[in-house]
Amino acid sequence: MTTTEFATLRRSIEQLRRSVADVRGAFGDAPEVRRLVNDLERLEIDAGELAAVHPARGVPDLVPEHVVVPDTPLDESMFSDADDEGLGGYHGDRS
Repeated sequence: MTTTEFATLRRSIEQLRRSVADVRGAFGDAPEVRRLVNDLERLEIDAGELAAVHPARGVPDLVPEHVVVPDTPLDESMFSDADDEGLGGYHGDRS
């Protein structure tokens, strides 16, 4: 985002702040109004953090590494000393 875009974002947030204040004046301290105030505060925090990031231009989006998970059976020896969840534990011979 450019400086102009951040300035526009800040003006929009300020306009939203005035609108939420008007709603608060009309509806008082209702739960819905408190949520709006909380959402506005979160929006301001997120916008401030975003402004501090300064994304690099021309850098492609990072794509997460593709991990292949095989659907073949797992080696049973990996679980030889594990308890069976939900069954209260199994402490005997598994054969």
